[in-house]
Amino acid sequence: MTQRVTVSLDDEAQTALETLVAETNAGQSEVVRRALAFYAANFDAAERQPSDNLEQYYRMLASGEHVLLDVDFLHAFLEYSYAGGDPDPEFVDAADRVSDYHAREYADRFSGVGELLEWLSFCGFLEVRGAEGGVYHVVFPSESICWFMTRFIERSTVRIGTKLEVERGVSKAIIVEEDRETASDAA
Repeated sequence: MTQRVTVSLDDEAQTALETLVAETNAGQSEVVRRALAFYAANFDAAERQPSDNLEQYYRMLASGEHVLLDVDFLHAFLEYSYAGGDPDPEFVDAADRVSDYHAREYADRFSGVGELLEWLSFCGFLEVRGAEGGVYHVVFPSESICWFMTRFIERSTVRIGTKLEVERGVSKAIIVEEDRETASDAA
């Protein structure tokens, strides 16, 4: 059984309805029914402020600069680059070029390694298990990701005004950050 409803539309809603009717080739009633069903199914997301993570993911994906990647693919890529022992030199060169590019970007974006580690944690590369006084205890999903990401962190932070000391374990690392001026004064 269908029921009739009279609705008043402002200019924005009228334009939206006309656009959706044109794009879907459906009648106004069908578009309104679909819109109501969609709103009901997504009510929580529509009524609440999106989480910071959701907004970050959206910005990353919308720019076209980042993609979602199954973690197994990342492991496969890194394990393949290790095939036969040490990482393939061509892979290392390419990864270093990416790191060096990010160093320019990160000079203005992050004020210290803590902010970068938070960003990389959000991206799923690592987890910071402890941070105190510029000392970060970082856990990685695997040995190859530990090698890859600590190398990336060392190279991509050269312009943010801090000096890093990285002590790698198998899949963990301790990263110590010092202000470059403080480190120079101590030397």
